[in-house]
Amino acid sequence: MTDAPFFQSAATWDQRYSDPDFVFGTEPNAYLADQAGLLQPGKKALAVADGEGRNSVWLARQGLIVDAFDISPVGVDKARRLAGDAGVDVAYHVSSVDDWAWQEQAYDYVVAIFVQFADPAMRDRLFAGMVKALKPGGFLVLQGYTPRQLEYKTGGPGVLSHLYTEDMLKAAFAGLRIVDMRSYDAQLDEGSRHSGMSALVGMVARK
Repeated sequence: MTDAPFFQSAATWDQRYSDPDFVFGTEPNAYLADQAGLLQPGKKALAVADGEGRNSVWLARQGLIVDAFDISPVGVDKARRLAGDAGVDVAYHVSSVDDWAWQEQAYDYVVAIFVQFADPAMRDRLFAGMVKALKPGGFLVLQGYTPRQLEYKTGGPGVLSHLYTEDMLKAAFAGLRIVDMRSYDAQLDEGSRHSGMSALVGMVARK
């Protein structure tokens, strides 16, 4: 399979999110939830390419002040409804990763969960923006699929160049201190799109 703009298309994500169900579920990503001990209420967080809002809503429920964006207006509308049902406030925006205004040192936490629609060039820009947005002492929390996910085929883009390795992440975030880095297999049950045994990598890094 070759790289294609399919994974970056707002129309594609709108169609995907038009399903009345939450295609990635409503519960937070498990690796993100494991980092709850890092979170301090009242601090600011950014949820990158947040889709239907499961992770931003969870962050807000931890007492954080949360901004979130996604390229899909349909996904953002569902995220707003999810936040309303949860009784939390999240500042949602419709934006691509390239159009998002990456404010310097604006956030205590930046969260990027399965942002693997990005090809290597976009990924470089995205990762640079996330580092820029972190305050000194702030934490980046990231989860993605590794190349072995091509064997499982239980989620993700199915494009090798979009997948993560530990070495790639260490090089990309060389300016941050790695707090946690782990590659592992786990059973995911995150809606219909992330379901089954999966090859994962999780990273927490501090600026």
